[in-house]
Amino acid sequence: MPNELIPISYDSDRPTVSARELHKFLEVKTAFKDWFPRMAEYGFVEGTDFCSFLSESTGGRPAQDAQLTIDMAKELCMIQRNERGKQARQYFLSIEKKWNSPEQIMARALQMANKTIISLRSQNTGLTVENAQQKQIIAEMQPKASYYDKVLASPDPVLTSVIAKDYGKSAQWLNGILHAFGVQYKLGGTWLLYQKYAEQGYTKSYTHTYDDKLGMTHTTILTCWTQKGRLFLYNLLKEHGILPLMERENKKSA
Repeated sequence: MPNELIPISYDSDRPTVSARELHKFLEVKTAFKDWFPRMAEYGFVEGTDFCSFLSESTGGRPAQDAQLTIDMAKELCMIQRNERGKQARQYFLSIEKKWNSPEQIMARALQMANKTIISLRSQNTGLTVENAQQKQIIAEMQPKASYYDKVLASPDPVLTSVIAKDYGKSAQWLNGILHAFGVQYKLGGTWLLYQKYAEQGYTKSYTHTYDDKLGMTHTTILTCWTQKGRLFLYNLLKEHGILPLMERENKKSA
């Protein structure tokens, strides 16, 4: 840029100059608080040609100032009709010429492109993180979205063999596991829950009648697991790292 007669700001999308700095350079005798409002009445529009603001305080109250476009600054220099005004106007013309040079236009375009790339990278990183978080949430919800749904969709009591099949095992295996975990014990060929579990509504027993090969009728107790009991078993087995086939398959495909 040309030798700086008056400080130029490039913080916005175009160069601007402080009204107070211009007032000072032009050596205007009228106080700034009276001069600038009068200059603004020459058809200049707030927000288009200038933006008012309060300058930072250096001990006293903040002073009123404004950032002017180069076009407005040039016109104010012409209004002054003095040597300082002519000098400042030539200075602003050189600023404008340099700003609109092909090199500067290309430099600003590249800068804008770099900002866009950085913004897109940031957005992509954010989306990647968000996607990973969503995948984790889905993974954490998977038991409820798969096996839980299956259990809740079957309100009727089910046999031990049916539950064992969900794990790819036999009723004998599941009964043995539950015995090892201290949930049930065997008495006279029938599996019964220990007292602490028997009163929780986990099972429902039925009297089953059958005939033997000699035609004699016998009865036995058939124990089924309620929906509540099935969920209890699911949580108990999961605590020991034992998952139903459905969830193991989901883990492999995840």
